[in-house]
Amino acid sequence: MADKFKFALAVLLLVAGVAGFYLLAEQPMILRVLAVLAGVGLATAAAWQTEPGRLFFGFAKEATTEAKKVVWPSRKETMQTTGLVFAFVVVMALFLWLTDKSLEWVLYDLVLGWRKT
Repeated sequence: MADKFKFALAVLLLVAGVAGFYLLAEQPMILRVLAVLAGVGLATAAAWQTEPGRLFFGFAKEATTEAKKVVWPSRKETMQTTGLVFAFVVVMALFLWLTDKSLEWVLYDLVLGWRKT
């Protein structure tokens, strides 16, 4: 029950931060943004105290650790892959254009007998 109360408090803090942004409409923008950031920060702190919050933040930490293990492609590999994708797009564009013009010629000129003027 305490976790539900803490989570509800976190949601209320988040809503209060967003509401503060709109209630401070006549104040400088930096103050409005700080109100939102304060609400998000306090909501995060409150959510961190719940069991689901601790599980989520543990999962996020593990996900960050796993992302660091990823072998990212080099610049050369990235440029080669980008070049292949670009070439494929050009080839497909030409193929689809030729197909479209062929079907247009077959339908309008041969089948229907319409001549373009």
